[in-house]
Amino acid sequence: MSPKAFQTPSREHPFATYVRILGKGKTGSRSFNRKEAADAFGMILRDEVDPLQLGAFLMLLRVKEETGEELAGFVDACRTAMIQPLPRLSADLDWSSYAGKKHQHPWYLLSMLLLSQAGYKVFVHGGDGHTVGRLYTEQAMHELGLPVAADWQEVSAQLEQYSLSYLPLRAFCPKLHDLIQLRPLLGLRSPVNTLVRMLNPLRATASIQSVFHPAYAALHQQADIALGQPHSLVFKGDSGEIEIKPQADTKLQILQGNVCSELVMSRSVQRKVAAVSAPDTKPLRKLWHDREPDSFGLDAVLATASAALLVLEPQWNLEQCQQYSQRLWQERDQGRLN
Repeated sequence: MSPKAFQTPSREHPFATYVRILGKGKTGSRSFNRKEAADAFGMILRDEVDPLQLGAFLMLLRVKEETGEELAGFVDACRTAMIQPLPRLSADLDWSSYAGKKHQHPWYLLSMLLLSQAGYKVFVHGGDGHTVGRLYTEQAMHELGLPVAADWQEVSAQLEQYSLSYLPLRAFCPKLHDLIQLRPLLGLRSPVNTLVRMLNPLRATASIQSVFHPAYAALHQQADIALGQPHSLVFKGDSGEIEIKPQADTKLQILQGNVCSELVMSRSVQRKVAAVSAPDTKPLRKLWHDREPDSFGLDAVLATASAALLVLEPQWNLEQCQQYSQRLWQERDQGRLN
């Protein structure tokens, strides 16, 4: 692009202030406070920012690394700008799903199904398409005949009928969806990939989140504390999705009120597990209907359900959660999966 393609503004753009805060170098730059973060991201969501400014903003944040207070401010802006849920629409568990599966089948979908059959209202939100070669939740749920909504009205009906509903991000915050799709253009994940996991649009009391990099778990907890999230769980899941890896010890980072604690879920598989050639939903259907046993898949399903129960039933210990997950599996309604 030639210099002539740029239009030189006659005065400083209002968003330049926020770029300058981040970009004044090692001694001059600083993090945003929560209000500044909300104001800046609100401008982005309202399309009040030049594309050049947006790219600079996202990458400066990426290099600096966002703070919990900044993430809380970004979530504030998103909750204000998004299409608002119906009054009194609620869920028991907020389940964010934005990574997609790459190395293993999406066993976590059966964990969601188990919890919903137990009567917990599980609201799932996510995005897709930003990383090639992955199987995303929306496609997988469609293949399994699980409820996918187009708007909040459908979410309400599905939670009432099935205690489970998935709503794509593009259906309630399309601008945020567009920002996630910038990854191939920028070549890097941006803070958007982190903040979407904390949106909790229905303000569910319990929230479960996954990170790809373990260091981000503490950041998630800081933001959840600032946002007043009552109960949350963060851990490093398979491919970045909310799924316990049976072949690894998993550190569960739990927030109860403002108290943070850690718990390790020990591996159930000692051997190295090979990656699948391509993630698929057929093995889930076979396992659910007892047509083909898969000890690895079953371990992933039960462990993930047990982890979620730690925040759904905060008075229970891990052993109680594991026992209840086993019971849910034994009593599952096989007719719920086509």
